[in-house]
Amino acid sequence: MKISIITVCFNSEDTIRDTIESVLSQDYPNIEYIIIDGLSNDNTMKIVSEYRNKISKIISEPDKGIYDAMNKGVQLSMGDAVGILNSDDFFEYPSVISDVVKCFKSAPDASLVFGDVVIVEPKKTQNILRYYSSKKFRSWKLRFGWMPPHPSTYIKKSAYEQVGKYVLEYKIAADYELFVRMLMVQKLFYSRIDKVLVRMRAGGISTSGVKSSIL
Repeated sequence: MKISIITVCFNSEDTIRDTIESVLSQDYPNIEYIIIDGLSNDNTMKIVSEYRNKISKIISEPDKGIYDAMNKGVQLSMGDAVGILNSDDFFEYPSVISDVVKCFKSAPDASLVFGDVVIVEPKKTQNILRYYSSKKFRSWKLRFGWMPPHPSTYIKKSAYEQVGKYVLEYKIAADYELFVRMLMVQKLFYSRIDKVLVRMRAGGISTSGVKSSIL
């Protein structure tokens, strides 16, 4: 099973290296890594270029926002399942993707797999500020604005092909709206990993969406 990991970034020189290193440290062998940059004007692309021979695809061009960049990555991806790891996030441990693949294989009807995330201090990432658990998530809870943690979610490419990608009109909640289409409208199956998969830095692009959806 091939897993595509997409990192979207813009002026992310302070954090992008941690993100890239966490992907490259994964022990799962069949990973396609895609970076979509919004034409950064800092040292982001200089850092990315250091890893060019280890990254499957790199795009640096203007976009219409974070969800447009995610859509570009999904469109380019060739994996059986796709995950988004933003440029201020990093994996919790080296076998995250191995665990994701095991979960998909143990639940072959699942179109989505997700785990938990922790939100940490931007500089002292060992300090946890908040635990974002998916343990009590059920699809019907989307009616009340509760969604699984997007940065720890892996979605089969076939589900994107069936349901569509992120709708750009939703400036900060396109991930939530995609979950609604997949889990409530199309009633796709999901499975859960009872582990923290990702660390998110507080105040970054990931947590701005979390604030609008977390209970």
